Amino acid sequence: MKYFLLFTVFFHSLLYSQIDQKVDSVTYYSKSATENIKNNNYKKALSYTQKSIDYSKKTKNLEAEAIQTYNLGKIYFDLNLHNDAIELLSKSIKLFENISKAPNNKVANAYYYLSLSCTEKKNYSLAETCILKAEKIKQKLKIKDEADLIKLQKGILSKIKGNKDLASNQFNAIISEPNSDVLTNSKAEAFYQIGTIEVSNKRYNLALNYFNRALELNRKAKNLNQKSNILLALSTVYDKLLDKSNAYTYLKKHLNVKESIVLANEEKLGINDYEIFKQSQRKQEELLLEKENKEKEKADKFSKLISILAIAIISILSLLSLSLYKNNIIRNQINTLLREKNNELIAAKNKAEEASKARADFLSTVSHELRTPLNAINGITHLLLEEKPKKSQMHYLSSLKFSGNYLTNFINDILEINKIESNKVEIEYINLNLKQLLGDIQNSLKEIATINNNKFVLKIDSAIPENLIGDPTKLSQIFMNLINNALKFTNNGTVSVIARLRNYQNDTATIYFQIIDTGIGIPKDKLKTVFESFSQGSVEINRKFGGTGLGLTIVKKLVKILGGHIRLKSTVGEGSTFSFELNFKVDSKPMPYKVVSKNYDSEIFKDKKILVVEDNKINQMITQKMLVNKAMKCTILDNGEDAIQLVKNETFDMILMDVHLLGINGTIATQHIREFDTKTPILALTAISLNENREMLLSYGMTDVITKPFVAEDFYSTIAQNLIVT
Repeated sequence: MKYFLLFTVFFHSLLYSQIDQKVDSVTYYSKSATENIKNNNYKKALSYTQKSIDYSKKTKNLEAEAIQTYNLGKIYFDLNLHNDAIELLSKSIKLFENISKAPNNKVANAYYYLSLSCTEKKNYSLAETCILKAEKIKQKLKIKDEADLIKLQKGILSKIKGNKDLASNQFNAIISEPNSDVLTNSKAEAFYQIGTIEVSNKRYNLALNYFNRALELNRKAKNLNQKSNILLALSTVYDKLLDKSNAYTYLKKHLNVKESIVLANEEKLGINDYEIFKQSQRKQEELLLEKENKEKEKADKFSKLISILAIAIISILSLLSLSLYKNNIIRNQINTLLREKNNELIAAKNKAEEASKARADFLSTVSHELRTPLNAINGITHLLLEEKPKKSQMHYLSSLKFSGNYLTNFINDILEINKIESNKVEIEYINLNLKQLLGDIQNSLKEIATINNNKFVLKIDSAIPENLIGDPTKLSQIFMNLINNALKFTNNGTVSVIARLRNYQNDTATIYFQIIDTGIGIPKDKLKTVFESFSQGSVEINRKFGGTGLGLTIVKKLVKILGGHIRLKSTVGEGSTFSFELNFKVDSKPMPYKVVSKNYDSEIFKDKKILVVEDNKINQMITQKMLVNKAMKCTILDNGEDAIQLVKNETFDMILMDVHLLGINGTIATQHIREFDTKTPILALTAISLNENREMLLSYGMTDVITKPFVAEDFYSTIAQNLIVT
């Protein structure tokens, strides 16, 4: 009987302790809040989370208080109550920082949601600060942003600030990621944001494409707010295109989704529920304030004594402060002057940046627009030269061909410089064989060497590994410019290209390059300016040797991008030496270096059916004539809509598609064709501008790209290669 009574007492004490732990603990309240969020009962979720905060304060558990304060801020964010979210998330960050200076993932998430709420409240400066802090913490903790949420928010803020190019790059980086469930929502938002940029640029057809792709992904993401925005954007674009029927349809869909969002939010938390919760919070704060006031009364008595002592100390400090007063006045005057000068410098810097951007935009636009008439000049010249002109006409046609090629190279150089200065140049890291690359360049420039009776010597260190990783395209640009200059400015002399292995360790090879000539040399007073745009030493040199004066500018910028620094030594009458040093990774599993040959058998063209989609009459005539000259059959259309219908009904060996067409453009037409025909090669015809690139065009389903103005051999070679593939 005695043991039975003891067991009963122990059982009841254990039971009551478990009940107490269940009802009054952070774990219990937090778990209850989570379950209510899952059940869409945000009224109870708010109540339980607030209770967990109060209990954390009561037990002086700072870490639990910080976590639960973050949870409450996150609930407010989910309810679109952004003022409350900003207050609670900011408070949670301060609590975490008071516990430990070391950052954690909760702090990073708090900064992220704080950035989103600040964006909603149009406090973009604070939003940008918060997202950068979130990114820095996640990088320090090596936490991968699987959904690219931080990159997406940075892109949105860049767009709001007016930096459309940077925003587009950030959104395109998200779009280029491999498809996954976790990325679906971010990709949909990225397509939508790029669409809004295209609307601001008045490229409505391109905007429609992005919005439709965003809507397609949104069906998987099931984000109602995002869907509402996309539908409204589609309605706006169709209205701009005067398609009132589609504009009204999408507007009606937008309003229906908007109504669904309102109903969903009301189900989560009614207006009265929110007010009742805030009133209970205020009562709780009043009780805490009353308690604090009582404690304050006790502290006031002690503070009076402290105040008497403080007055004495302040009196002494006042005497010391008086002696510093005059020094402070002088310092303030100096600081004011410095601030004024600093503001002047900032204003000057902003003006310089605006002028630079305006120059780049102007040169890009002019260069792009010149390509269409230049394509006509070069194309017609090529056709006339093929038709066996009279001897008296050959001189004029050769001069016209030279001038056209010169102007083409000039425009290409301008675009190359603009791309570099606009940070649109990306480094490739692919397998390359340096010995073979330099050998190919030597073979291509032998004819130029022969014209000026020069010896062209290539010296490559045998110790250089064959399987390097680098950017062969940019390396070729550097060497072609430097060697071409050396051969041009040297007569009856020697041009040497030297590559030596400087260092090789930790799978990294450091290679030292020299291009040495025995030509006319460069005066000392021109050595510093020779790398500047349009600089050629003197007017006499320009008249005698020709050229744009942009080659060395491109070389210097490309060497810098690849991580090197170019140096120049020169003596008038003796020659010049250009040198630079680059680091290359060595590939442990080498891939064979592929040389793309431009040779082709003309028989491959015979009787091939080619569809040309081009809206410019002169370009139609030139392209058709060049195709017919190689025994190909050519069909001409001037718009994308007709091209889609014709390809459905007829079979072609190849389609040459102009990118910029009236109505739907070439990229959209290609997308439609790829829905029912994935095999026929489609080659893009475009005067690639600063904002276009090969990868972007290929992403729409195009097989290859031919750049205007056409170089005849490149034109035929590209067609031949793609016909071979089929």
